[in-house]
Amino acid sequence: MKKLMLIVASMFIANLAMADCASQAAEKKLAGAAKSSFMQKCERESKGGAHEACEAKASEKKLAGAARANFMKKCEKDEMAAAPAAPAASSCEAKASEKKLAGAAKNSFIKKCEKDTAEKK
Repeated sequence: MKKLMLIVASMFIANLAMADCASQAAEKKLAGAAKSSFMQKCERESKGGAHEACEAKASEKKLAGAARANFMKKCEKDEMAAAPAAPAASSCEAKASEKKLAGAAKNSFIKKCEKDTAEKK
């Protein structure tokens, strides 16, 4: 049951990250190849250390092409499920959702919320 909850939580966080990347791309008024490139980079960065850890494992196994792509996809999903969600970020995301914030207002609110949460610790 805990594993299922972790998977659901990681999928929720991943969806929030993708939505945040999309809103950032919209704010920057990106289109076409620039938008695609930005979205890939943003999503990769939102995965945090999972991407780098999986890259290292794939290189160690000397994987290439489709085998590497499949391995990376599964590895990142497993890494995200295994990693605990950041409580400050998720609670700030939840608060922003409750307030129905979007775009720059949402980003600004979340940054301030996370900063305030970090200062309280």
